[in-house]
Amino acid sequence: MPGRGNQELGLSDAIQMQHIVKRFGDKVAVGGLDLVLPSGALYGFIGPNGAGKTTTIRMIMSIIFPDEGHLSVLGKKSATESKDRIGYLPEERGVYKKMKVAGFLKHMAKLKGLHAGASLTQKVNDWLERVELGEVAAKKCEELSKGMQQKVQYIASVIHEPELLILDEPFSGLDPVNQRLMRELFREQHDRGTTMIFSTHVMQQAEQLCDHIVMLNKGEKVLDASLDEIRAQHDPRTIAVELPTGSADADRLQHISGVKHAASVDSQFELSLHDDSQPQDVIREVVAA
Repeated sequence: MPGRGNQELGLSDAIQMQHIVKRFGDKVAVGGLDLVLPSGALYGFIGPNGAGKTTTIRMIMSIIFPDEGHLSVLGKKSATESKDRIGYLPEERGVYKKMKVAGFLKHMAKLKGLHAGASLTQKVNDWLERVELGEVAAKKCEELSKGMQQKVQYIASVIHEPELLILDEPFSGLDPVNQRLMRELFREQHDRGTTMIFSTHVMQQAEQLCDHIVMLNKGEKVLDASLDEIRAQHDPRTIAVELPTGSADADRLQHISGVKHAASVDSQFELSLHDDSQPQDVIREVVAA
C-alpha cells in the first residue's frame, strides 16, 4: 500500500527520506527507505524488535548517519541544524542521577535555548504537577522509580515546546495508569501542532495514538498508510465460520442481520457482510442461531 514515500516532496514536510540505507558490517539495518512525514502528522513506527525502527530514528536524530540516500529534518540537512526545535525520548532511558529533579530539568531546558529565571522555574514546577510528580522537585533523580524517571525524561523532551517530537518505545516500564496519562500528554502535544513519531512493537498502542502507520520489517518498509486506509483494506467483509454438522445451513445463515450472502465452502460457511455491519455482531448472532 503506497504512502507518501514515492510522492512529490513538499516544502512543508517535516521529514524527507529518500533511499536511505544503513549498514553495520555485512548487516543491512535499513535498506532503501523512502518516507515523507508532513508537518503536524502523528506517525507510528511499528515492527518487531530488530526491524530497523530505532536505527531509522537515530538517523533522523543525526546520532548515526546513513550510508546512502538523502535525509532532511525540518527543512535542514540534518537534525543537528534543528536540534533546538526537536524533542527526543530515546529507548534507552537516562537522567543525571545525582542531580535534583528540578535542577536536571532546568539544565535540559537551557541546553534547548530556554533562559534561566522565575518563568523557567514555574514551567518546571507546572510540568512536574502535570505528570503527578509535584513532590519530587527537590529529590535526586536516582531516588525516583524507573517510571518516575521516565516521566521526568519526557518533560525534558517537551519543555522547550518542540516542533518535532520523537518517542521511542515510550510506554516501556509504565503501569496502565501511567500509560493512560502519557497518552493524554502525547495527544496534547499533537493537538498544539507538533509533528510526532511514535515507535513501538505493539500495534494496539499505535492504533490508540497515531493517524498513520509505517511498518518496518528487516529494515524494509512493508506498510505506509493512514489508519483509515488500513482499516478499509483489512476490515473483514467476509468471515468464515465452522459449525457443528446439521446445526445450520447457508439459507438460514443468510437471513442473519448484517449478512449479505452465505455459502457453504468445504466444511465451513463463508459469510459476505454488508458494508455497515460489524463482524463481531454477526459472529455473535451466528453462535446464537
